[in-house]
Amino acid sequence: MGASKIAITIDRVLLEALDRLVKERVFPNRSRAIQAAVAEKLQRLEGTRLARECAKLDPAFESALAEEGLGDDPDAWPEY
Repeated sequence: MGASKIAITIDRVLLEALDRLVKERVFPNRSRAIQAAVAEKLQRLEGTRLARECAKLDPAFESALAEEGLGDDPDAWPEY
């Protein structure tokens, strides 16, 4: 995977905290720390979006759709 170089502006307090993590060897460098933070934030946002979309679903309709076409007799169900 290729990487792109960007420039950012960061609050001094955040930068000091970031530098402490690098000094404590939690991250090898600032770049890796920022990459990890951005990746984690994007993953959380995606999870939030998925939760919002799932909340739009009607449980009764989804259940009926899942059961559609299946009879009460399990022997009549298709074999997998």
